[in-house]
Amino acid sequence: MISKEKIVVVDDEKDMRDFFEIMLRKEGYEAKTFASARAALEYCSGGRADIVISDIKMPDMGGLEFLKALKEAEPELPVIMITAYASVDTAIEAMKAGAYDYFTKPFKVEEIRLNIKNAIGFRRLKRENQALKRDLKSKLGFANFIGTSQSMADVYSLIMSVVKTSANVFITGESGTGKELAARAIHYESGRKDSPFVAVNCGAIPENLLESELFGHQKGAFTGAVSSREGLAEQAGGGTLFLDEITELPLHLQVKLLRFIQERVVRRVGGTADIPVDLRLIAASNKDVEKEVKAGKFREDLFYRLNVIRIDMPPLRKRKEDIPLIAAHFVEKYCAAHGKEIKRISEDALRLLVDHDYSGNVRELENIIERAIALEASGVITPASLPDYLINNMDMPVNLKTVPPGGIDLEKTVEDFEKAIIIDALKKSGGIRKKAAELLGLSFRSIRYKLSKYGISDDGD
Repeated sequence: MISKEKIVVVDDEKDMRDFFEIMLRKEGYEAKTFASARAALEYCSGGRADIVISDIKMPDMGGLEFLKALKEAEPELPVIMITAYASVDTAIEAMKAGAYDYFTKPFKVEEIRLNIKNAIGFRRLKRENQALKRDLKSKLGFANFIGTSQSMADVYSLIMSVVKTSANVFITGESGTGKELAARAIHYESGRKDSPFVAVNCGAIPENLLESELFGHQKGAFTGAVSSREGLAEQAGGGTLFLDEITELPLHLQVKLLRFIQERVVRRVGGTADIPVDLRLIAASNKDVEKEVKAGKFREDLFYRLNVIRIDMPPLRKRKEDIPLIAAHFVEKYCAAHGKEIKRISEDALRLLVDHDYSGNVRELENIIERAIALEASGVITPASLPDYLINNMDMPVNLKTVPPGGIDLEKTVEDFEKAIIIDALKKSGGIRKKAAELLGLSFRSIRYKLSKYGISDDGD
């Protein structure tokens, strides 16, 4: 016999307790109600609840105090908070304290019913998390990722924990760590895999076009709107909308995105109708989002709505044990692309690859291997085919004032030196191109050209 999930309801109003008890039992759950938060805390601390639904305004022990105490005792237990006193500050405090979600009275019964169902799935998957970690740790790779490091096993596990839910996901990490790859893995491992995956780079679309791109527009809404057009959110209906570089979204559009997340409807520019859209939302950023929130550049309430499940993509320098596997994968890939027959990487060359810190992460390693495949004439990649900045640990690759006895390829040497200096300037400027250009005495246009020329990844402005 399959056991019923037990849902605990805490509210000092008897009518509300009775409502939830009837609704939950009708849905097939086991309901347990409490008028006192202290009594509920004692009961739940024994691990007897699958979900808790709690009011915020209660005598004796308030809902926020109850939430904080409960999360200390049962950190994995989903808690849904409800209040008749709508307040953005209260909502943010509840989400900070670990609430699964937050509703204001009067709420839509169907909305909270769906939220409970998702929370049940979330709880069930959390319980399987440790077993997943053990199983996935033994794999070479997962969903086009490559790596057996513990940090990547944690990423695989998190992805598998979210694919059966519709919870919002926030992916963070440096440029080149695979944030979009993680978003695509979540989509294609989920029940939404047969529906669209729509990726949007919020930093690449002009600000005056962003709203119509995201939410669509009606005919005549602005100059050039000769016909009505659905936005990317509508195009992602049934599937996944991936908002990359989400912190580049202007504040006025952050408000509209928050409304969309809360109500799951879009209103096209120039339109009056609300169009329902069912999708999973995944956001990503290579910035420190908490700092952006503190600086007032990113709305705190939007952040907590998006940050239901957080996936931090580890930089390559923190999973060096994966470098040989990743490098071997790129050798195979680019041998096929360039018609080469290179069987392996020499020990000396591999040691240089592992010792490097990779400011550009996996993208930089891929560029290095592609270059080596193109240059290598033998069947083994040697240090001679690697950029000189790897050999000399970012110092000047050769003494440019003298010519070695065997001579040099001047053009290649100058290019390697220039590339090494640009990468070093990017490191010193925190990845900001404008600052790196100033360090090098270059115009912004010139450094953009050189970054493109050498295939150097950076973090933008």
